[in-house]
Amino acid sequence: MLYDNALLASSYVEAYQATGDEDYARIVRETLDYVLNEMTQPQGGFYSTQDADSEGVEGKFFVWSEQEIVDLLCEEDARLFCSCYDVTPRGNWEGHTILNRPRPHGEAAAALGIDPQELRDKLAACRKTLFEVRAKRIAPARDDKVLVAWNGLMMAAMAQAGRVLHEPRYVAAVTAAADFLLQEMRNESGRLLHSYKAGRARFNAYLDDYSCLIDGLVELYQANFDVRYLEAAAGLAKIMIDQFHEPEQGGFYYTSHDHEQLITRQKDLQDSATPSGNSMAATALLKLARLTGRRDLEEIAVGTLRMLSGVMERHPSAAGQALLAVDFLIGPTREIVLVDGGHAEAGDAVLRELDSRFLPNKVVVRTSAAASPSPMLAPLVEGKSAIEDEATVYLCEQGTCAAPAQGVAGLKTALDGVAG
Repeated sequence: MLYDNALLASSYVEAYQATGDEDYARIVRETLDYVLNEMTQPQGGFYSTQDADSEGVEGKFFVWSEQEIVDLLCEEDARLFCSCYDVTPRGNWEGHTILNRPRPHGEAAAALGIDPQELRDKLAACRKTLFEVRAKRIAPARDDKVLVAWNGLMMAAMAQAGRVLHEPRYVAAVTAAADFLLQEMRNESGRLLHSYKAGRARFNAYLDDYSCLIDGLVELYQANFDVRYLEAAAGLAKIMIDQFHEPEQGGFYYTSHDHEQLITRQKDLQDSATPSGNSMAATALLKLARLTGRRDLEEIAVGTLRMLSGVMERHPSAAGQALLAVDFLIGPTREIVLVDGGHAEAGDAVLRELDSRFLPNKVVVRTSAAASPSPMLAPLVEGKSAIEDEATVYLCEQGTCAAPAQGVAGLKTALDGVAG
């Protein structure tokens, strides 16, 4: 499922930031490379699902037997690979093996008496051999629908990964997805359409389509700092509020005001396999509000969280995304403004330092003293300049800023103070 890969990748990005464990970064890259290779259409959108079945047999494309691996690899490589990937004569699933790593890499290397890097290199070569053989099997079918909500989740995860792992290809993929959705999955009035298949976009979009795409566009802006995507997010937020918001009790209906008549209009309150539409709406509006200084968006988000408060109190495991939004709201949440000086490379270095830190509750703007900021960013960037023509960072909370920090060294000092 596209959304499983998106939500897991986002979690592993933050785990990497929090721990510095390179295995988490590897998992992010492997997950997103799978999406780019198997789940991305030529126009840029992301497909919905890949089947578990092929040739009518569940798992046939993906599983292995011990004998297959022994036949493909030399004796020593087969021994190492089978030990690391839980491959046994009996298998771990219906007589076959789903390859997995039950032990951390370092622990496996110690048990095998081999240098961890040497083991890593050997396993990479083994995987390449198996991958080439597997590519000759009959591939499972794929559901090539493009769904806006699930694409928004993947856009957010891939934008975060591109920023944190310094992988421009991920940011490029998100940019292509955003352009496809904004160009091909809206009607003449700019309203989103829910699903795209066989060259045609259809059906009125739902709340989660709007909320997830707004969040994905906000994360894309913070990866490439192209204000067009922030402007697109603000435009979609206006439509979402106009068409879905219910001001009396707070929150949003799942269907738009002009959707086909239903017996009753429901509000999506609880997370399921994906975050609830209301939780994502609150999350996206809070980020957008902090970036643009728009208190009206924050007030709507707060009203939505009040509406969700009963679910959060009684069933917190069904309200994870809403609790994340509350955490963002109560903070401390920082608006971080980077003003480039005379050398863009110095600003890039500052961003790399910032992205290496686990600071989940933040929004980031990048501007230049030589450029005129977008009017929607004016409340956040007004009055901020590059001191001594050096990349300068402003750490702010709800518009109140600490002393500016110059360059990487200054940012490190400022962030260390924040952590303290």
